[in-house]
Amino acid sequence: MYALKNKVQLIGNLGINPEIKTLDNGKKMARFSMATNETYRNAKGEKVVETQWHNLIAWGKVAEIAEKYLQKGSEVALEGKLINRSYTDKEGNKKYITEIQVNELLMLGKENAKA
Repeated sequence: MYALKNKVQLIGNLGINPEIKTLDNGKKMARFSMATNETYRNAKGEKVVETQWHNLIAWGKVAEIAEKYLQKGSEVALEGKLINRSYTDKEGNKKYITEIQVNELLMLGKENAKA
């Protein structure tokens, strides 16, 4: 149960192409976003689709896979953990960010079945 303390699993579609950076030590980092959709019927019986956007970050081998195979619209399943951080912007305002650090990535969808 220890591994379940901070674990996130999502299936969704990428909102942008992964942004790749290579650090001075040669390690790669990928940043991208993913949309997940939930569908339900409201009190009037109308179908409602609710979309949530998630900021993702991947390091090392997972970042290399993202760079090579993923693009906007790709359907993926991922597993990772929540990371909360803050920074001060140019105007001196403190900003807070929640991201998912991706540890595992599975490509879904027909076009990815060949990769």
